[in-house]
Amino acid sequence: AARPSAQATAPAGQPAEAPTTRAARTDLGAPLDSRFTFGNFIVGKPNELAHAAARRVAEGGPVGFNPLFLYGGVGLGKTHLMHAIAHDYQARHPSAQVLYLSAEQFMYRFVQALRESSIMDFKSMFRNVNMLMVDDVQFIAGKDSTQEEFFHTFNALVDQGKQIVISADRAPAEIKGLEERIKSRLSCGLIVDLHPTTYELRLGILQSKTQAFRAQQPDLEIGAGVLEFLAHRITTNVRVLEGALQRLFAHASLLRREITLEVAQECLADILRTNDRKINIDDIQRKVAEHYNIRLADMMGPKRARNVARPRQIAMYLSKQLTSRSLPEIGRRFGGRDHTTIMHGVRKIEELLVEDSAMVEDIAVLKRMLEA
Repeated sequence: AARPSAQATAPAGQPAEAPTTRAARTDLGAPLDSRFTFGNFIVGKPNELAHAAARRVAEGGPVGFNPLFLYGGVGLGKTHLMHAIAHDYQARHPSAQVLYLSAEQFMYRFVQALRESSIMDFKSMFRNVNMLMVDDVQFIAGKDSTQEEFFHTFNALVDQGKQIVISADRAPAEIKGLEERIKSRLSCGLIVDLHPTTYELRLGILQSKTQAFRAQQPDLEIGAGVLEFLAHRITTNVRVLEGALQRLFAHASLLRREITLEVAQECLADILRTNDRKINIDDIQRKVAEHYNIRLADMMGPKRARNVARPRQIAMYLSKQLTSRSLPEIGRRFGGRDHTTIMHGVRKIEELLVEDSAMVEDIAVLKRMLEA
């Protein structure tokens, strides 16, 4: 889970360079990736709050919220930020004990402790850390015994003033099978949504990765418009975006060819086809109609009442953003409307996104549903 501002930071799984050492490790927990730092995370509007909160937690000391709960879809930056917090916190507090692991690993350790009759050692290990970081907490939903132990561990650490950082693919209230008391405790901290990336954030990530690759391969040549093309066409997953760029780097390096727009289209044909199939205009119209409780027929119909016209414009905007269809094509799918009508609708939503926070949230929610 951005992707911009000039700061460098990027979503979870973002690095496209060759892996550096993975020797860094939190005590007793999962390995930390040395590439996942604040220094190479691209910050943009969709992730700026999450980045600021992560920075604050990494400083140590009282932060005013506990836990920090990060949530969002795949490849938006959750894991990257968690590793960055651990790296930065340990650099500032070398003697502090940080425990980072996935919820799945938490469960396996708990089950192992039960099997080996070493539950007291398990409790001691988890309750004597300075910072506990649990990734993908939705994994424990429906697992009663693990949830029970997680709840008690959580409470013990909070009571001691120890910091907890948790990630999930959705907000606590939306995790089915998670006990209400756990949802309640998780909701007591700061809950931050990493929104789907914007075009600007995706472009910033691509530019940053290209600059890093050029440091190793100064003769790399990328034609005009290639990065913009990728940022526009590959919208669903930052990891896929970076994988596409890495493939182009390999193509250019091995075949010693300039990466032109034509080469990119040929080399990435499978990725581009998959991305195009991911979301279509029918899906968008249906989801938007359901979200705003209007009839699907109203998307194509002539009604101009605001409670119908605004959702229709939102569907037009999303069709332009999330598909490769031309404006005339989109117009035909919205009851045979002229392409200028589609342009007006798109422009209106873009204006509202600048000034209306509720519209920003609605678009983010709809994109998450469509890209799930």
